[in-house]
Amino acid sequence: QKMGAKFKAGLEKSRQNFQEQLNNLIARYRKVDEDFFEALEEMLITADVGFNTVMTLTEELRMEAQRRNIQDTEDLREVIVEKIVEIYHQEDDNSEAMNIEDGRLNVILMVGVNGV
Repeated sequence: QKMGAKFKAGLEKSRQNFQEQLNNLIARYRKVDEDFFEALEEMLITADVGFNTVMTLTEELRMEAQRRNIQDTEDLREVIVEKIVEIYHQEDDNSEAMNIEDGRLNVILMVGVNGV
């Protein structure tokens, strides 16, 4: 139970950090342009979002911004969240259910770009 609470606290810290980074990015770039998308890609990669996911997400955001004629980064914030949630809920054919059982050693390995 203690590990679960620690894990939850870590996830909450990660969520807050991600939200803060996104807020800073949107404050720094007022216009939706290629510079903004490059900075968004860098932010996502350093936040340990997988490379393929980052490329898919930013491409979808580019298309959505064009389709909705979004010019201001603040207006794109909601679309960013929508797309992240959409990707999160997609079924991944390569994913496997975690086989965690009480009474035995269960090892979970997490690897990130930052090495932490």
